[in-house]
Amino acid sequence: MQGLYALKPWYARRLQVITDDAVRRGISPDVFTLIGVLGAVAAALVIWRGWWWAALIALAIRLAGANLDGAVARARGVSRPWGFVLNEIGDRLSDLLMFAGLTALAAREYAGWSSPQVGYVLVAAVAATLPTFASLAAAGAGATRRNGGPFGKTERCLVAVLATAFPGALTFWAALIVIGSLGTAIARLSATHRELVAAS
Repeated sequence: MQGLYALKPWYARRLQVITDDAVRRGISPDVFTLIGVLGAVAAALVIWRGWWWAALIALAIRLAGANLDGAVARARGVSRPWGFVLNEIGDRLSDLLMFAGLTALAAREYAGWSSPQVGYVLVAAVAATLPTFASLAAAGAGATRRNGGPFGKTERCLVAVLATAFPGALTFWAALIVIGSLGTAIARLSATHRELVAAS
């Protein structure tokens, strides 16, 4: 199951004009990694304020940056291991920023920083790292580095927007992130196990 990750080729086609322009101008893929992180900074701020429409725009920029860095690197023929490292750091930092915004939203909407909802969001933030850990562990073992769903980066961004729009259901959104992230990590590890067993 790829989840919303299956829409990545469609999204990449929408961004093709930017990719082509970056190739013509010789723009570094790292610029787009930075744009993605800056989108996440903006998202953290507007999520904290409860502006879901602005969060939607900021997280679209975050996802565009994450898509464009790889697309531009491939189109320019400048893919490199350090670019992969920067991409991963940018993605993890962007996730942390998004969850920082959700944590601040929980504190603002409920009874301050000691509210249970703040704890739920923090648990969700930890759970959201599990699919990436599963993918990086697989890559370290020589298996495919898997992305996508059923609950990947795009789904996390969507739920962050919904949580900003409907903070009264923040406990539900946090639980959805936890369950979805655990399920995705298990699915990726299961696929990795099958691949490694078949290769041995």
